[in-house]
Amino acid sequence: MDWLIIVGAIMSVIGLVGLVASALKVMKAKREKLEDAELRARVQKAMALNMGALGLSVLGLMCVILGVSLS
Repeated sequence: MDWLIIVGAIMSVIGLVGLVASALKVMKAKREKLEDAELRARVQKAMALNMGALGLSVLGLMCVILGVSLS
């Protein structure tokens, strides 16, 4: 079950990169001093990336735990 641990770790790292990317998008949008409606639209787009990355990271951690418990 070593392959499950490796795949889970890769998924978790990709999810972590997505979380950092979404945070950077929000920080960039806040620095641009946009109108309220435009800022909300950009934050909502980043929120979709954030939720997807968080889900991928959770699935990856679940794979790691499953791989470790089956080894």
